[in-house]
Amino acid sequence: MSRLLFFTREAFRALRRNGAPSMAAIVTTIVTVILLGVLIPVFQTTQAKSEEVRDSLETRVAIYDDATRAEINQLERRLQAIPHVASVELITKAEALEELREDLDKKESRELLAQLNENPLPANFAVKTDDAGNLDSVRAAIVPPGPNGTPRPIAPIVEKVFDRQQEAQKIERVTSALKIVLTVITALLIVASLMLVGNTIRLSIYTRRREVEVMRLVGATRWFIRWPFMIEGVVVGFTGGLVAILVLWLGKITIVDPLSNTISLLAAQNSSTLSFPVLVAILFGASVLVSAIGSGVTLRRFLKV
Repeated sequence: MSRLLFFTREAFRALRRNGAPSMAAIVTTIVTVILLGVLIPVFQTTQAKSEEVRDSLETRVAIYDDATRAEINQLERRLQAIPHVASVELITKAEALEELREDLDKKESRELLAQLNENPLPANFAVKTDDAGNLDSVRAAIVPPGPNGTPRPIAPIVEKVFDRQQEAQKIERVTSALKIVLTVITALLIVASLMLVGNTIRLSIYTRRREVEVMRLVGATRWFIRWPFMIEGVVVGFTGGLVAILVLWLGKITIVDPLSNTISLLAAQNSSTLSFPVLVAILFGASVLVSAIGSGVTLRRFLKV
């Protein structure tokens, strides 16, 4: 216990004596933790929203108005049996008209509906797949090629199959590229952060290399020299992580939370898999651990006397 107190006193003494390098290490830790604390929720929120958009993609199967209830039920069972189909929902003519009204603004919907004497929209099945990438295969299964090679619906009551094919393909490409870009950015930022913190700690130790060499020459063991530096790294990581988390918390309660009621992208962060307390704990633990390990590892080259 007395040795731990000695090492701790030595660490704080070194921090006071080497104020500029120590402050640089703390500021670097603060900036790094804040950047990660912002990017990780952005990555999670963007991925959640892209998955939400992908899940909303579907294929519509319009049916003739004279289709009987038995034929409709039979078609529903056949659609449910298609591989990669997650759900099949019947949209009635009235529900289809209501969907059109919601897609248009109020002025356009009033003008359009005023010209309609009857509902021209057909009832249809909304077919959702287990993944947006399977939309084409499901569509091909609904309208497979017939004996002469011409596409033919799987049931005679099917009037047509329609979906927003171009939008679906565009969303598929954008979300896939977005995942790759955000993953690469996150990985690069983590690597850059580790290198930045390590270089800052290395600069702090480099200014005291003569002190380390003298201690080695008088017979001090490597761990006797290393412990004060590692405790110093813990203090740097603790201080930098604490300040960064305070900044992130203030940003959350003053910016993110008030705007989440009006901006759906910000609201999505509340339902992300990594909650804010868990994110804070991970960032805080990582800042302390990286600073301590960085101090110990960086010191190795100066212990070779």
